[in-house]
Amino acid sequence: MQHILHPARLLLGTSNQTLHRMMRAVCVDEPGGPETLLLRCVPRPRPKGGEVLIKVHATALNRADLLQRRGLYPPPPGESDVLGLEVAGTVDAVGPGVTGGWRPADRVMALLSGGGYAEYVSVPEELLMAVPNNLTLCQAAAIPEAWLTAFQLLELVAQVKQGEVVLTHAGASGVGTAAIQLVRLFGAVPIVTAGSAEKLQMAESLGAAAGFNYREESFSRGVQAFTGGKGADVILDCVGGCNWEQNVSSLSTDGRWVLYGTMGGRGVEGDMLGRLLAKRGRLLCSLLRSRSLQYKADLVKAFSHRVLPSFSEQPAALRPVIDSTFNLEDIAEAHRHMEANKNMGKIIINVIPLNQETQ
Repeated sequence: MQHILHPARLLLGTSNQTLHRMMRAVCVDEPGGPETLLLRCVPRPRPKGGEVLIKVHATALNRADLLQRRGLYPPPPGESDVLGLEVAGTVDAVGPGVTGGWRPADRVMALLSGGGYAEYVSVPEELLMAVPNNLTLCQAAAIPEAWLTAFQLLELVAQVKQGEVVLTHAGASGVGTAAIQLVRLFGAVPIVTAGSAEKLQMAESLGAAAGFNYREESFSRGVQAFTGGKGADVILDCVGGCNWEQNVSSLSTDGRWVLYGTMGGRGVEGDMLGRLLAKRGRLLCSLLRSRSLQYKADLVKAFSHRVLPSFSEQPAALRPVIDSTFNLEDIAEAHRHMEANKNMGKIIINVIPLNQETQ
C-alpha cells in the first residue's frame, strides 16, 4: 500500500502507556486516488456522555467513502474525518449516561457518520444494534449502512405497499442486494438493473423477479414488458442524470422515483419535468449521512424491530451479501476494487489491533 508507514515503525520509542491510548486509523491528507489513503497511529477516542466505545472487528466500504477520499463528500460538521460509515465489533467501554444496558464484550454493529476505518470508534448508543447470534462480525459489518439505507428508502421515503413493483438500480450493490430482500420481506415485487449477466444472476438468486442488463438493453422496455405496460411503482435510483429518460419511461402513473445518489451525473437535459408531470410522478430525494441523530435513532429502532429478527430465523429470511474481504493494510486495494465496479455485495475490511492477534 503506497505511502503508508509500517505500523511498527510508527510505534518505535512509544511507551506502553501511550500505546494504550493510540489506535491505527486510515487518514486522507490530500484528496485524490486510493494512493492517498494513509494508515496512521492516532489518539483513541473516548466515549462521551451517551456514547459507547466499540473495538472494531470489521468495517465495510461504501460509495460515499470514495467520494470523501476525493474531497467531494466531506463529513458533517463535528464528525470524524476518518472514513467509514459502519462497523461491527465488541463493546470496549461505556460512557456516562448510557442507559441501554450495553456491557463490555457485547457484540454490536453500528451506523456511523464517520470514523469506521479505525481500531476503535465512539458511537451514540442510539445507533447501536446487537449482532444476531448466527452472524459473524464480518457479516454484521455488511449490514448497518446498506440495509438501513435500503430500509429508509423503502419504508420511510417510498412507503412501499404490498404487491407493488420496485425497480432497483445497481441490483448487485450493497444497497441493491439489501433492497431486493427487503422488498420481498414487505410483500412487494423486486426487479433490478445491473451491468453483467453474473450480477443479474446473483440478484435473481436473492429474489429479484426480473433483471435487465443496462449495458445491453433498454431497461425501460424490459420494465414495461414485465409490468404489462403499467410501469414500476417505485424506482430506487443511485445513478441519476444519465438514466432520467428511461426512469420516467419505466415509472407508473403516480409512481415514486427515489433518488439517493448521482453516480451517472447530476445534470439533466430535456423535458424531464414535463414528462414526470404527465405521469403525476413523484421525485423524492434522500441522503442518510446528513440526517439528525434523532432521525437515525428512530430509523435504527424501527429497523431493529421490523427487520433485524429476520436475520436470525432458521432458515434465515435475510442475509448480508459479501463480495470480498481485505485487511486494513490493504485499504487502497479495496478502494480500487470498488472503483472497478466488479463487486457483488459488500466489500469488508478486517480490522485487527496491533496489540491483539485474535479477536
